[in-house]
Amino acid sequence: MPETADLTVHRLDGRRPEQVAAWDAFVAQCPNATFFHRAGWERITREVFGHDTHFLWAEQGGALVGVLPLAHVNSRLFGNALTSLPFAVYGGVASASPEAAAALEAEADRLAQRLGVAHLELRHIERRHEDWPLQDLYVTFRKPILPKEDDNMLAIPRKQRAMVRKGIKNGLSSHIDPDVDRFFALYADNVHRHGTPALSRRYFQALAEVFGPDVEVLTVCSPDSKPLSSVLSFYWRDEVLPYYAGDDWAAREAAANDFKYWELMRRAYERGLQVFDYGRSKVGTGPYAFKKNWGFEPTPLHYEYRLYQRDSVPQNNPSNAKYRLMIEAWKRLPLPVANWLGPHIVRHLG
Repeated sequence: MPETADLTVHRLDGRRPEQVAAWDAFVAQCPNATFFHRAGWERITREVFGHDTHFLWAEQGGALVGVLPLAHVNSRLFGNALTSLPFAVYGGVASASPEAAAALEAEADRLAQRLGVAHLELRHIERRHEDWPLQDLYVTFRKPILPKEDDNMLAIPRKQRAMVRKGIKNGLSSHIDPDVDRFFALYADNVHRHGTPALSRRYFQALAEVFGPDVEVLTVCSPDSKPLSSVLSFYWRDEVLPYYAGDDWAAREAAANDFKYWELMRRAYERGLQVFDYGRSKVGTGPYAFKKNWGFEPTPLHYEYRLYQRDSVPQNNPSNAKYRLMIEAWKRLPLPVANWLGPHIVRHLG
């Protein structure tokens, strides 16, 4: 790996506990690091999805001063890319200095060209390179959790608050699940109805195994104990990130989805957390409108690209018109077939 003065760049060996521990210790205290910079993603990306990982770290004066998690995703359907990080809403460089960030990005550029990828994608929250092409499709929604439960309820706009109260009136209850089983059943059925392939049950089990108590499943049930809605969340520092979710057909009438997010927010308040991160949505979609209805304001995400063998930023998402027929066909597949085939497709999307 290259050297700049006494600054060197190395590749994480996820099978060496001492390197993983040093990486995570840096990430835990780095202000611009996120849950998706944790070393556990190297293991998940490599073992669950089978992608080559290049988790780069910078060292200076004997100390770790920056990280850049990367994965190589090469697909005949969706292209050949080096990304930080697939399946993550945030990524890119987390560093203690501009010099460390520059060294990591320079090594990522060299690596991308050596691998022969069509593009390099860095999923930064803040804009870093004004001259790099930008994906302007996504925004994130973040909001402080207020110090009183009643204040959090009253901060929800009136119409949305009425839906939460409807869920309460309907006698819904929320439960922390010991495994991902009820969540996966609701999630897989939900994404199938929307015409998109599901991630594998193995992936969700791996998240729980690798990140332990920082991954939690909350499931909402009807008064007769039928699971209606479920969410898998990440906990990071003083934040909660509801990341994957699924709902039964009956959830809408019962207001179970609305009640679910209120219960997650209420429990986060009880834990003393400070930020509710509603996550990424595509501009102009139903999830985007839903989060706006909760009183959250969108913040643009800055997904920056270096293009090597293509002329424009890729659009591998359901909003792309060329996938419309595929989406409609997917909806007609039997659910067991979709659940078997989906992970083989979605692993290349990221």
